[in-house]
Amino acid sequence: MPGTLPRAALLLAQRPIRHAAAPPPSWLAADPAGPSFAVARAGSEAAAAARLRGETESGSAQPRPGFHHFFEKMGNVESGCYENHLSRFLPEEQADIDGVFDTLARLDGSGGVKTGKAARKAVTLAMLKAHVQEALPAQMTVRLYSGMNCVDLTGKSPGSSEQIVKEQFVIFMSALLKGNAEEKSGIIMRMISSTEGPVVGKQIQEFTEDLITSVVHVLSYRNLLAGWNPEKTQDPARGVKALASQLLSELKLQDGKKLAGSHLMDAICDQSTIENWVFQVPQISAFLGVIIRQGLLVLHSLPDQAKDIVSLVPKCKGSKGGEFVSLLDIPSIIFINSHLPSELQHKWRLLFSSRVHGESFSQLCGHIINKGPCILILKDMDGYIFGGFASQSWEVKPQFQGDNRCFLFSVSPSLAVHTDTGYNDHYMYLNHGQQMIPNGLGMGGQHDYFGLWIDSDYGKGHSRAKPRCTTYNSPQLSANENFTLDGMEVWAVGELPESSVTKKSILDTDPEAQALLEMTGKSRQSDGLREPIEDDDN
Repeated sequence: MPGTLPRAALLLAQRPIRHAAAPPPSWLAADPAGPSFAVARAGSEAAAAARLRGETESGSAQPRPGFHHFFEKMGNVESGCYENHLSRFLPEEQADIDGVFDTLARLDGSGGVKTGKAARKAVTLAMLKAHVQEALPAQMTVRLYSGMNCVDLTGKSPGSSEQIVKEQFVIFMSALLKGNAEEKSGIIMRMISSTEGPVVGKQIQEFTEDLITSVVHVLSYRNLLAGWNPEKTQDPARGVKALASQLLSELKLQDGKKLAGSHLMDAICDQSTIENWVFQVPQISAFLGVIIRQGLLVLHSLPDQAKDIVSLVPKCKGSKGGEFVSLLDIPSIIFINSHLPSELQHKWRLLFSSRVHGESFSQLCGHIINKGPCILILKDMDGYIFGGFASQSWEVKPQFQGDNRCFLFSVSPSLAVHTDTGYNDHYMYLNHGQQMIPNGLGMGGQHDYFGLWIDSDYGKGHSRAKPRCTTYNSPQLSANENFTLDGMEVWAVGELPESSVTKKSILDTDPEAQALLEMTGKSRQSDGLREPIEDDDN
């Protein structure tokens, strides 16, 4: 299922079914401070907002039995809860967190350093903004502050507070970076809306789009896009909305009903719904981790954190040519990369671009044969962008190839991944120069009915998958069943195989076989198709 990792699905299947919303963690304040992210609505939307405020139609407040009750039992967090959260961090991590908080507490809100001694170190929203500066969009900085401010140190739900103390800062870090889905969901609820109680779908959508926008922004600001030039990729705005929509497709109510399309906007979601969403969609936690570490510059320089960034955004190689502009945007690259086998997520190398190498099937084959696993991306004349992941090196032969790690995907108008069904093994097909069998490149389905097909008469293709492709269960990927290519690019993923430089055809090592082939008047189909490997730093 798109957006769901197999291991997460397994853990979820082993999890006991929850029949009632879980109480929030004892350190989560019921009435946090900070600005509200509620969206004004008219008519039925206004009634929904009133319900969120705990008001009846007449405007009087309704009691929420049990919500405050959970906090009244907690007592002082500093006697146990805080220490438990602190113990999750290694000594060097604790020192880093202490240093960042001390830096925050010394700022005067305008970027300067305060003079004099304070009774107790504390941080205001202005100080947090002064520390973050332009590393994050202002809206995300406010959301982070709201999340910190919802941590209740007394269990008395004291109401608004204009300052964050160190204990709140540490617990916030612990919950979002080290905690389970339940702990994270409590803070995420307050980052979605700082108003107490459930949230509505429109607010969740805005939060998710802010989250993705902030990831792209901070990675660009910190020069962590690993060689991807934003000017050489598509505008991320469309990708942000597409990726947010894909992540939100996993949002489900307690009865298992998915919240999609118009049903999402006014749907009321409690913490249990958010918890299950965070559990099922690991990208939410991963994106929050990047925003916190790189936005606040806390716990960002440890080796494991650098590895997380690499798996999120692969290194980009081979695309420095002035003519090349990718068909993808950064959010789409992050999405596709997350579905690759983990050992292939660290590097993408451009093998072929129709804009750079020309619109030729022979050129395409020459640049992708024997180059290891790769990703194909196509754009048709109607603006639909789609493609596939080939798990093995492409070879010119009349048989199907590949394995069940292959998949098809769409990028525009929506993001989706379509994986192996087990129905057949028609994962990959590449043939050229034959008279009796189809010549072209295909993935999924069968001859003349591929899930994705590029004809050897370059520029023509089809996606004949009605109702679904038998191999990948994918729908029609292109705008029309038969399409004309507007552009194409192919990326090798992971390390190039050693054989990519030294591997030869059997005819290269058997002169007698080559002579026999020439005597019959036949030519070698791979002649002129194999290209030398470019230097790794290109």
